[in-house]
Parts: sequence; C-alpha cells; structure tokens
Amino acid sequence: MAWDGEEYQARFDSIAAEGKDVHGEAAFVRALGPSSVLDAGCGTGRVAIELARHGVEVVGVDVDESMLATARRLAPGIPWHLSDLAGLDLGVTFDVVLMAGNVPLFTPPGTERALVAGVASHVRPGGRLVAGFSLDRGYTVDAYDTHCAAAGLAPEARYATWDREPFADGAYAVSVHHRPGP
Repeated sequence: MAWDGEEYQARFDSIAAEGKDVHGEAAFVRALGPSSVLDAGCGTGRVAIELARHGVEVVGVDVDESMLATARRLAPGIPWHLSDLAGLDLGVTFDVVLMAGNVPLFTPPGTERALVAGVASHVRPGGRLVAGFSLDRGYTVDAYDTHCAAAGLAPEARYATWDREPFADGAYAVSVHHRPGP
C-alpha cells in the first residue's frame, strides 16, 4: 500500500485544529518515564515529535518513504530510518519501543512473528514494547502475546484505549510487554 505522507499528516492536523487531542499515544508512553523511545512504524512522526518535545530521545522507523519525507520536514533533528521492521537492526536498544497506529496490521499476513521479533530486539533489559492495534482484522491478542513470548517479552498490562480504559475483549487493545532485567 502506498501512502501520501502529507495527506496523512493533514488529517491529524485537521483533527488537532478542531481542538481534539492527537497525542494520546505519546502521553501513554511518557507516563512510563522513558528516556529513549523507538517509534516503530512512525509514519509522519506525530508521536515521535511529541515525545521529543518533552525531552525524550526518539528514533523513528518506517517502511514508507513518503511518510518519512513528511517526518523529516517536520522534525529534521530526529533520526528517521527507512526500514522494514521485521528485519530491523539499528544496533541499539531503547527504554520503550512503540508500535502505535495499527502497525502489526500493515505487515504482510504471516510475517507478524518476524515483525514482533524485529522490534523486540530493540527493547533493552527492563524496557517495554507498547503496541496498539485493532482486533477486528485477524490478528489477535493471543497471537501477539505468543509472538512477544517468543521474542523474550513478558506481558505487563493490556488496555482498551490509550487512556488506559480496562480491556474487556473489545475491538482494540493497547498491550504492554517488558523484557525481564534490571
């Protein structure tokens, strides 16, 4: 699927101009207290840019050049990388790796395990992987949990929204997994 980064960003700019909060994912991550975050599947950088505004060291990765072109235009000081997440190897780990915006649903069917392994390899010991995605498109929380466990991550919490509403087998999940360690 080809994206138009400027068009995608314009949607969020319009929502923000109406006075609606477009930073729920960033607020969720900030509450975890990280000093470093990998925004995996960063799109136009909306979440990464908001985290950077609050002093968090951020790196963004996306597979779509159009999305990254917009991110680079909006925040040239943030490192942005063009890469498939399944084979990602930045050679560094982070306090939090974030997959917001249904990232697991945009990977080709059958590659979800490799996707989770690719991003999980960037979670430092004691760090977390946070992912939010819809559950009505064939990828379940059970499958996601299995993929996280295979990547050495343990479940920590699950919510129905980025506002931490309790999860009750709804249509959306925000999952937090951690890598055991200090």
